Amino acid sequence: MKVVIGTDHAGFVYKTGLIKAIKSMGHSVLDVGTNSSESVDYPDFAEKASKIVAGRQADIGILLCGSGIGMDIAANKIKGIRCASCWSVETAELARTHNGANVLSLGTRLLPLEKCIEITKTFLATPSASEERHLRRINKIKIIEERN
Repeated sequence: MKVVIGTDHAGFVYKTGLIKAIKSMGHSVLDVGTNSSESVDYPDFAEKASKIVAGRQADIGILLCGSGIGMDIAANKIKGIRCASCWSVETAELARTHNGANVLSLGTRLLPLEKCIEITKTFLATPSASEERHLRRINKIKIIEERN
C-alpha cells in the first residue's frame, strides 16, 4: 500500500517515528512535508496530501497536526476525501469499516507517539467499508459532496 504523509510544524515531531512504523508494515511512504518544526500553515499540507489520495496516487493519507482537527477539516474540503480525526484504535477501525475513511488525522499534542503508531497501524490494517449499509451511507456522502 502507498501512504502519503503530511504534517504541519506540530506534527513534524512525530513524522519520522510514524514513517518508520508504516514502512515496518511493508508500506511505501510519500512524504509531502513539512520538513522542520518552523511554523507553517496546516491547510497547505492537508490539501497537498489529500489531493494525492483523491488522485489515486496513494491509497491512504496520514495527517499530523497539534489537535488533528485543523488537518481533518481542511482535508475534507477535497472532493473524494473522507478524513477522520481519530484518538483511539476503536475510532480508527470504525472510520475505516463504517465510513470508508481514506485519510487519517492525528493530534500530536493530544496523543503520545506510541498511541499514534497504534492508531495508524489499525487504520492501515483495517479494510475499508464493505457492508451494504455502510456503502449506502458513503454513497450518500458522495451525493452531498456532488450537490454542494
